[in-house]
Amino acid sequence: MVKVSVIIPNYNHATFIQQRIDSILAQTFQDFELIILDDCSTDNSREIIELYRGNSRVSHILYNETNSGSTFKQWKKGIQLAEGDWIWIAESDDFCESIFLEELINGVLSGDNVVLSYAQTNCFNANGTIWVSSHNKSECLNGSFFTNHYMLNGNTISNASMVIFKKDIFNKIELNYLEYKYCGDWLIWISIMQFGNIYVSNKVLNYFRKHDKDVTSKAMINGLVFTERIKLFYFLKKNNIITEKRFIQLLVNNYQNYLMNKSKMQKQIQMIVENEFYFPDQNSNYKRILLNNSKLQRVKSFVKSIVMKNG
Repeated sequence: MVKVSVIIPNYNHATFIQQRIDSILAQTFQDFELIILDDCSTDNSREIIELYRGNSRVSHILYNETNSGSTFKQWKKGIQLAEGDWIWIAESDDFCESIFLEELINGVLSGDNVVLSYAQTNCFNANGTIWVSSHNKSECLNGSFFTNHYMLNGNTISNASMVIFKKDIFNKIELNYLEYKYCGDWLIWISIMQFGNIYVSNKVLNYFRKHDKDVTSKAMINGLVFTERIKLFYFLKKNNIITEKRFIQLLVNNYQNYLMNKSKMQKQIQMIVENEFYFPDQNSNYKRILLNNSKLQRVKSFVKSIVMKNG
């Protein structure tokens, strides 16, 4: 019998956490335990969480006395408590359809050596705008294939709440994801994928809120979008998950994105980011490659502007 450990890592999401918990307890697949972790919230999260103490599905409620400063430390803490074969990190500001677990567990059971299973997600902001992350069909794919075709240009599994993964595989991966604030989940998914197959459901079963408190909104301004991607790509190259050629392609693409967005950052942040780009492993060749690429892009932009001006 498959059992799932559902972990809610909460921090200051009192506005959303009741809907989050209720959407978990309403699952049609009921062989799960619920672990609720609060990272020293300063709002009234504790008051709401305590409403669920004594619920037969809730196995642990833990409050940090000081803030850990890392959602990935909370993930690790919850997984260490987990008794299930599968882990679902159910972010405290998200919610889901009642068939979420049933669909993903059925997908797991339908394939061989499935180590990770995910559904599609709707993302919306305070204005109600919705966009859909979609996969055209439900299918089981090789993890290495999936990494190289879907996971390198961006994190296809953009929200932790849309995925479940095998606990014993998670315990085999390196702990360096704890060094990340922004890309840690991306690294975790890729690391897990190297151990087996991936089941992808084409059903939209998860709902992700994008608001002013989320990590992504801040990561562009402080440069983490770029510096942590460099660290991630270098890790993948060092562990032979990607080639040197693919590493350079990804580094150049990341650099071009940085150039388009650097004006949003303070000068001091720009210097930190550029130093990370030029010396990801103290190899000065990367600086030469990126600077040459930067000059080429400026020439292309200049030529394009002249062509447009002259019709």
